Amino acid sequence: MSFSKEQAAAYWQANIKLVLKLLVIWFVSAYCCGILFVDLLNTIQIGGYKLGFWFAQQGAMYIFVALVFYYAKRIGQIDREFGLEEE
Repeated sequence: MSFSKEQAAAYWQANIKLVLKLLVIWFVSAYCCGILFVDLLNTIQIGGYKLGFWFAQQGAMYIFVALVFYYAKRIGQIDREFGLEEE
C-alpha cells in the first residue's frame, strides 16, 4: 500500500502526539510524584507505606508498564484509522 506524503505526515503526527502525551504522564508520575512532590505525597499512607516512597520505588514502573499496554492498544487503533492494520 502506498501513502501520500500528507497521509504519511498525518500518521507520523498522530504517533508523535501519542508518544509525547504518554511521556508527559510518565514524567509526572516518575519525576514529579517520586521527587518533587514526595513530601506532600508522604502525608498519605497506603498499606503502611508513604505514598511518595511508593511512587519513587514502584509506582513509576507500574505506570510505565500500563502506558506501554495503552500505547500498543492506541497505536493499533491509529493503524486501523490509516489502513495499516496487521493481517
